Amino acid sequence: MRLSSAALIAVVASSASSYISSFQLQHGLTQRRNGAAMERVTSLQAFKLKEGETKNMFEGPAPLVKERDACGVGFIANTKSGEEFGTHKVLQQGLTALDCMEHRGACGGDGISGDGAGIMTQIPWKLFSEYRSENCPKPGVGMVFLPQQEDRRNSVKEVIEKVCEANELEFLGWREVPVDPSALGPQARDAVPSMWQMFVKAPKRLDDDEETRDGFERTLYLVRRRILVELEKAGLKWEDANSETYFASFSSATIVYKGMVQGCVLPQFYKDLQDEDFTTKFVIYHRRFSTNTNPKWPLAQPMRVVGHNGEINTLVGNVNWVKAREKSKALPECELEDLVNAENTDNIVMMCNTQDVPNVLEPLVDLGRSDSANLDAVFELMTKSRHRAPCALMSLVPTAYENEPALSNNPEIVDFYKFHGGLLEAWDGPALLVYSDGKSIGASLDRNGLRPARYSITSDGTVYMMSETGVVDLEESDIVQKGRLGPGQMINVDLATGEFKDNIAIKSEIASRHPYGEWVKKGRKDVTKMTFADDRLYDDATTTFAQGTFGWGLEDIGMQIQDMAGSAKETTYSMGDDAPIAVLSERPHTPYNYFKQRFAQVTNPPIDPLREGVVMSVAMTLGKKESIYKVSEKGARLVHLESPVLNSNEMDRIASFAEPENGGFEQATISTRYSLADGPDGIKDAIEAICDKAVEDVRNGVEVLILSDKSADQAELDGTTYIPPMIAVGAVHHRLIDEGLRMDTGIVIETGSAWSTHHFACLVGYGANAVHPYLALETVKQWHGSKRTQSMMKAGKLDNTTLDEAQQNYRKAVENGLLKILSKMGISLLSSYQGAQIFEAMGLGEEVIDTSFKGTTSRIGGVSLSDIAQETAMMRPETADEKAKLINYGYYKPVPKKGEYHVNSSDLAKLLHDAIGLDKTVSAATDRDEAENDGVKPKNAANYEIFKKSLESAPLANIRDLLDFESDRESISIDEVEPAAEIMKRFCTGAMSLGALSREAHETLAIAVNRVGGKSNSGEGGEDTVRIKDLSDVDEKGRSPTYPHLAGLKNGDSANSYIHQVASGRFGVTPEFLTTAKQLEIKMAQGAKPGEGGQLPGPKVSDYIATLRASKPGVTLISPPPHHDIYSIEDLAQLIHDLHAINESAGVSVKLVSSIGIGTVACGVAKAQADVIQISGGDGGTGASPLSSIKHAGMPWEMGLSEAHSALLNNGLRDRVTLRVDGGIRTGRDLAIAAMMGAEEFGFGTIAMIAEGCVMARVCHLNTCPVGVTSQKEELRKKFPGTPEHVVNFFMFVAEEIRELMAHLGYSKFEDLIGRADLLKESEEQLARIAKTKGVTLSGFFGSIPESKDDRAFLRATPAEGGGLKDSVVHVNGGSSDLDREMCNHEDVKAAIEKNSGDTAVSFNIKNTDRSTCAMLAGDISRQYGNKGLDGNLNINIFGSAGQSFGAFTLPGMKLRLTGEANDYVGKGMHGGEIVVLPEADAGFVAADSSIVGNACLYGATGGDFHANGRAGERFCVRNSGAYAVCEGTGDHCCEYMTGGVVVALGTVGRNVGAGMTGGIGYFYDEDGRFDERVNGEIVKFQRVGSAAGELQLRNMIERHFEKTGSEKAEAILDNWDEEKAKFWQVYPPSEAQSAVVSDTIVGETVKVSATAPSEELCYLPVGAGLSPDQTTRCAD
Repeated sequence: MRLSSAALIAVVASSASSYISSFQLQHGLTQRRNGAAMERVTSLQAFKLKEGETKNMFEGPAPLVKERDACGVGFIANTKSGEEFGTHKVLQQGLTALDCMEHRGACGGDGISGDGAGIMTQIPWKLFSEYRSENCPKPGVGMVFLPQQEDRRNSVKEVIEKVCEANELEFLGWREVPVDPSALGPQARDAVPSMWQMFVKAPKRLDDDEETRDGFERTLYLVRRRILVELEKAGLKWEDANSETYFASFSSATIVYKGMVQGCVLPQFYKDLQDEDFTTKFVIYHRRFSTNTNPKWPLAQPMRVVGHNGEINTLVGNVNWVKAREKSKALPECELEDLVNAENTDNIVMMCNTQDVPNVLEPLVDLGRSDSANLDAVFELMTKSRHRAPCALMSLVPTAYENEPALSNNPEIVDFYKFHGGLLEAWDGPALLVYSDGKSIGASLDRNGLRPARYSITSDGTVYMMSETGVVDLEESDIVQKGRLGPGQMINVDLATGEFKDNIAIKSEIASRHPYGEWVKKGRKDVTKMTFADDRLYDDATTTFAQGTFGWGLEDIGMQIQDMAGSAKETTYSMGDDAPIAVLSERPHTPYNYFKQRFAQVTNPPIDPLREGVVMSVAMTLGKKESIYKVSEKGARLVHLESPVLNSNEMDRIASFAEPENGGFEQATISTRYSLADGPDGIKDAIEAICDKAVEDVRNGVEVLILSDKSADQAELDGTTYIPPMIAVGAVHHRLIDEGLRMDTGIVIETGSAWSTHHFACLVGYGANAVHPYLALETVKQWHGSKRTQSMMKAGKLDNTTLDEAQQNYRKAVENGLLKILSKMGISLLSSYQGAQIFEAMGLGEEVIDTSFKGTTSRIGGVSLSDIAQETAMMRPETADEKAKLINYGYYKPVPKKGEYHVNSSDLAKLLHDAIGLDKTVSAATDRDEAENDGVKPKNAANYEIFKKSLESAPLANIRDLLDFESDRESISIDEVEPAAEIMKRFCTGAMSLGALSREAHETLAIAVNRVGGKSNSGEGGEDTVRIKDLSDVDEKGRSPTYPHLAGLKNGDSANSYIHQVASGRFGVTPEFLTTAKQLEIKMAQGAKPGEGGQLPGPKVSDYIATLRASKPGVTLISPPPHHDIYSIEDLAQLIHDLHAINESAGVSVKLVSSIGIGTVACGVAKAQADVIQISGGDGGTGASPLSSIKHAGMPWEMGLSEAHSALLNNGLRDRVTLRVDGGIRTGRDLAIAAMMGAEEFGFGTIAMIAEGCVMARVCHLNTCPVGVTSQKEELRKKFPGTPEHVVNFFMFVAEEIRELMAHLGYSKFEDLIGRADLLKESEEQLARIAKTKGVTLSGFFGSIPESKDDRAFLRATPAEGGGLKDSVVHVNGGSSDLDREMCNHEDVKAAIEKNSGDTAVSFNIKNTDRSTCAMLAGDISRQYGNKGLDGNLNINIFGSAGQSFGAFTLPGMKLRLTGEANDYVGKGMHGGEIVVLPEADAGFVAADSSIVGNACLYGATGGDFHANGRAGERFCVRNSGAYAVCEGTGDHCCEYMTGGVVVALGTVGRNVGAGMTGGIGYFYDEDGRFDERVNGEIVKFQRVGSAAGELQLRNMIERHFEKTGSEKAEAILDNWDEEKAKFWQVYPPSEAQSAVVSDTIVGETVKVSATAPSEELCYLPVGAGLSPDQTTRCAD
């Protein structure tokens, strides 16, 4: 319990001597003593492992915790040239393309060895002529990585030859691949295998197989998997990586050359690739970016069938389900012996995966392999089992087919996906997949389109498909078609005929092979949403008792049920999660609270359930699932659920399917209740019993298994308890997998212990197919019928709903919450989330994990099954009061008595305010001007002591509370310790935006932290340009006319944040904002809601805030998740490149949130050239967030920081970056622990707000903060009590506390503590305080932190960067910015900037490796003239294929004209000027039908004019707030999140137009009459262009487009204007409904037709007027 303030004062007695002498006790400091003398400890090992313990920091699936990758990929196919064996030119072009994608890859720790590059080609038969003969023209060819050591290698070869001979493959010989090891980097050379090729002849039994060669390919495939088993049996599989035997390929059609090299090195290393006899009809090329600096040769790509750019987010679930299929579909082992007979091999690959017979074939999937390798393995098996390659990929990575307008004329494709969706869970995640099985070659994009993919077809029939356009230099006159892959789309080239098929053609062909529609119609039973029952299950008293037993509290009804049933939305709340983690809490928690949701960051993106829900689905199935390898009608026989949240009527409908005439889906219900008398240990027997019964039932044919904890009445509730449903479903799910039965049944959970969205996610994530939340629905009925609810409805405080509507609302809220949880991990389908276990457990012991959650990581131990049973029993109401009324546990809002402890409380705020001299009653609203020193009282060290003691004596809350210090040296005098001023330079404020905070609070924090030499952070809302200059007008009373609302100012103060944040909403991001920062931070995730965008409620969007954010006042702002220009690690690298380009002197920091696997993510971020990595804890504060996100996503920073520091150190990357940490840091003790775990800088968030007056009212989201800290209301802002001095006082106390601690530890310099985890240990005393269990142990995790006591080099920059202080070193862009530098240094350009008037013209050539072109130039102009740019015109003519981010951050006066094409992110952050992109005059393709710019163009644009004579990709003009743009068609999600500007599309667009659009206007030319299917009507409306102003705006923008580009499409429309204008739709949000262009206009009003123009006269034209000849001329100029 916490001590009272009075008791603390008595302890402290306010004396300085007490402050010092009690220091050792406060910090739990352990000094070893020998009598009176201090014993010097010289060799301490931190966190000694306990007996039986192992280091576990990096335990978990290898693709998650060890290595992730991304890349560039593409293919070239020409079947027409070079006769049978193709040409060498195709290979050369592929190698050139590989080299031109070098920036999409990365290098290992030595800076030379690549992360991986490779190619797949047709086997070069000319090169291998000596191994071919008349009776064996095309043998099987194996590309094998063998051990370096000769005797090992020979032993392996011997086994390989024996296995081949045993399977009738006549061995034709070995060929040592000619290589040049001198071309390799040191790391690659140390690890390089010995490269060999082997040749085998097809078995005679397969003589009739020559036409298709399918039998031969199956035999080669199966023999390859047999070889690896035999090598292991022979003891020829070694632990050291250099001795691994690996088959890069083994086929009679394709071959793979790959390695741990850069793209340009591949042909230098493999001499074959330089040989003219190496001819091929196709090449797949791949360049890899690994987050690990020690990548292995086998991990390079292409794999055997696939080249994969992306990340499979559902990998754990996919692998689990494949293993479940293997268990249930196994053939007898005897039938697996013959790997030659065509019929037998056909049966093997179609009827099983053989995971369960590892003594015969190598396991198919393994979480020790990469996601790409596992996907390739399943894909390869499917291609061997009569699936054509495109068919297999359609099944594995399905498109979002539901309500897809593009498929409305192809029902057969929809039927294909319906059928396969029931059989196979999608391998979901961002992916560009290039594939070949030797028969065809193609590419496919994931359902979200979160990878770039462009293609060109030339007149000679060659197809070029690439991650980036321009990687092969093509004459535009030779190109007959240019295109791009949209979301879920595919292209395919038949390698025999050369026929190219687009998305619809190839999918229709595949889908027409079977009558899928008939099968589904005949076999599938649908459970659509039905009405809810009104009748009650229990009376009110029984309901309340049942709620209590299941852990419900008053808050769950008063907050969650009320919001979910009343408004169909999750509860929104504010601040962070300052309650204890479940295992440390003294209150009972359900098992759900021991799990944290994982989320995507950096290596793959979260997706957007709010605006892009069209690609998502919560549909599920029940029943027995047939083989995915053998397609048959039986596969359609399933129960299809529209929703996983079932009501009683739907349960009855499912029950009706048990009747033979209605499907015959046999069903059984197993009760999960057991007798209370059995005690806590009874849960183990109960679990065993339900698992045994489940196995028995499923063996007897049960296809729908219901696990129910429902009680019939009060008597049963009184006498029994229950197995928590998470424990029950996990145990049954895994037991059925082990028994080979899981695919034979679906599991429904019928439970009273599920009401929050997190609960449903946990149940589905651990195996449930559906949930019947009977008690939640009963609670909705109880709530709806209560007097309080009915009176609130009558008073208008709640929407008036019927009982059925309330229950529908509740289900809708759960479904939307599930979609949000899926989306955080980048997953689109609940069916893919099922069983995927995408959680980390915190506080669960090994017994619990092994029973119910196998494969889940739990790194600090914790409760046992008995502990869980005990905790469940603690929830039972015992007293009469408890039975009559639910307990208020206070898990969300602090409450007295039985409420949960919250660290940040109003009491804590009062204690800190007393210490720093803050009186919350003194403000501008009272008598501040009359008060001495603005009411700032003297700071009081004794009161700070009280503040600290209140934290030290409080209940356990965080992992760090279990730690203790243990020094290795004697104490020193505090006089020897570095001064507080030096320590405070490491202090930062959290990224709290202006908008979430008031001006007063935001500016006060910035001034305070700048005053002490720390780093203030703008947050994501931008900043007023008035803050750029230091204060010089402060009077003697500390007042400034510049900041009349602030007090306590000094001349020389700066309100300009040191760090300017760039977030996904791009609010306030302008060139001047970027160039006036000393550091730029990319917000990848936020501690309170990782995987989601920021949120600012409408009432907080004042006129001032709306101006800064370029949005509309009063309109709620929700940022998208960070996926528009950060699809992957290489795209993050591009954004870092952009920011380094516009501001070369500013470092770039990347904000991550603690989660398992953050170590490997941090390595990728470091390799992407970030300067700082910030690790935020999952308990971070927020102005507004869904409640479940605050409570259930993100891990403590102690774990994320330690993992990131360790991984960076292990990978040799720690000296490249500074590590910063934040999230609930409050005291010097917290800060010291963070330093020892590796942090160099420290962020203060909520506690800094408290230091300027916050009283923890927790109403930030309501705009009603009583002290004006988080309100935009003028009357509340005047009550703001804080001054910079208050915050400075707090920082001084923290710094002095650290100095005291350093003196006791014997350290004089703070940096000597960094990374010194050996100075920490577990506190046995604190561990003993844990009430629930004795199973918590920290040594396995924290004992994994590398020892760095002696090697401190990581504290300095790399030797290549001078080895100085990291804070003073900024990474610099390499050759990719050379063109930018050439522009900036061009004499005419420099003269034009200096002169700032007139017109200047310059010309340059460009290639795809020139990235962020013109961003440096924009930076130079911005630094001199700010956002207003140039008064003159700088005309820059550019020719070629531009790399990513062309024209980023352009300003007024910059006019860019690109003749050629461009990749993604053209005009990113454009603020003014002009960008024109057009094809070459002699182009052989139709410009209007061809892609000319990539994805996410004009993302975050705030001004300027843009014209593209061709089509744009996905996400055109996302978050545009001021640009006027014209293009000739777009992909999906056009105008998403747009808040201003105008967009004109002169061609077809994809779906989801205008999602989240709250400002601006769109005009869309509707050629096919189907535009209405493509609009997201949630916010926007659309109409024909009816107003004179609208027509004027549209016509003049098209005329301007024609003048700028010569567009044939624009000319044709203008030539027939009266008819063509009727084909345009105008899209507008409510905020524009009364504007002149939307509604009838007033005579004489003007309309804006351009964002940038030679004069205002052109920007604004009188309604009814056209361009004058003079204006037309200037427009053309």
